[in-house]
Amino acid sequence: MGKTYIDTVKYLVYANVEIDGMVEKPDVVGAIFGQTEGLLGDELDLRDLQKNGRIGRIEVELQPRGGKSIGKIKLPSSLDMVETCILAAALETVDRVGPCEAKINIEKVEDTRNAKRKILVERAKTLLKNLLTNEIPESKEISEMVREEVKIAEISEYGPERLPCGPGIEKVDSIIIVEGRADVINLLKNDITNVIAIGGANVTNTIIKLAREKEVTVFLDGDRGGDIILNELARVADIDFVARAPPGKEVEELTRKELIKCLRAKVPFEQGAIRENDVKKEERRKRFEKEEKRREREIEIPEAPEIPSDFAAEPEIASQEAVHEEQPREVPPELLRSLDELENTLRARFYNSELALIKEIPVRDMIKSLEEEQDIYAIVFDGIVTQRLADMAENKKVSILAAIKLGNVFRRPGGVLIYTKT
Repeated sequence: MGKTYIDTVKYLVYANVEIDGMVEKPDVVGAIFGQTEGLLGDELDLRDLQKNGRIGRIEVELQPRGGKSIGKIKLPSSLDMVETCILAAALETVDRVGPCEAKINIEKVEDTRNAKRKILVERAKTLLKNLLTNEIPESKEISEMVREEVKIAEISEYGPERLPCGPGIEKVDSIIIVEGRADVINLLKNDITNVIAIGGANVTNTIIKLAREKEVTVFLDGDRGGDIILNELARVADIDFVARAPPGKEVEELTRKELIKCLRAKVPFEQGAIRENDVKKEERRKRFEKEEKRREREIEIPEAPEIPSDFAAEPEIASQEAVHEEQPREVPPELLRSLDELENTLRARFYNSELALIKEIPVRDMIKSLEEEQDIYAIVFDGIVTQRLADMAENKKVSILAAIKLGNVFRRPGGVLIYTKT
């Protein structure tokens, strides 16, 4: 297959190419990079993926035939199954190579690990035959004990706290944080190895350090305990995504299918962290409406009741005494238009005091970027305003926060105008 410049090739995309003319191999590679640029966004840009070692060198084999160039294309990938198939489909959009018309058809996407699995299975059969020939098993309990020991042997320990984890946790780019050792064992049994347990109610310095260096998905039980742990992590660690077990279930009891489904359904932290708060807000809203109906039956209400700020349709300041003198009275139309453009994109924009765009980034990177940037006047993003974000905006002297939804913000900063569409 040749040198691919990536550590581990998980998948290999095979494609057939037919070009109406005589071209060279570099022409085909150049056409692939050029015509897929910007097609899948920044995260799946072929040049960046190759530069970062996520895909290998694209190999092209061509043969002249009847005035045409016929051949095959090989694209090695270390991405996951879904992202690799998206890249494969993108190859089929290439319709020209230089001045010549071209057609690319994907032949197959091969899991390169299957060959290793076949060798492993055949070797295991040989070893088992030798074992049965030379050794007589004493009982079924022995085989069960061996299986259990194999599972336990896969578990490593990391950091001074000796946290249970998968092998080589320090070498991977992304990690999954779970609650306990049993959760780690279940994920390891199902071939998910980039996992580490919190190891208790308190978040250790080891977890905090890993969260700063790697992309973090927190995978929690579907109960009240999961919400508590998420809140504790959110106070001290940099979380990117949140995944949940189904309500009432624990990670340690999920099947392989359920594990994969839950991890694929992960959401950015800013959306996943307030699930409990949304439920509480709905409960408070219902209690509020019930109380108001009771009051209407008992007394004549002199004026309309004041609705709690959590449910206000328009942005307002929680306390008039806390209003900062420099707070803007309304959101400029330019920022409102920007909010409409960003809806359903999971992206954020930073603006200066002259409403000039400073940068546009994914929502998951917003907190980290806000810590690093200075002189930000307004933030517009496709997400939810949380108390953590509101407090940080106040500390960084941000004047305007414009978002899609208002989270559970109990204290509204006096110097920050918060606007949400819902």
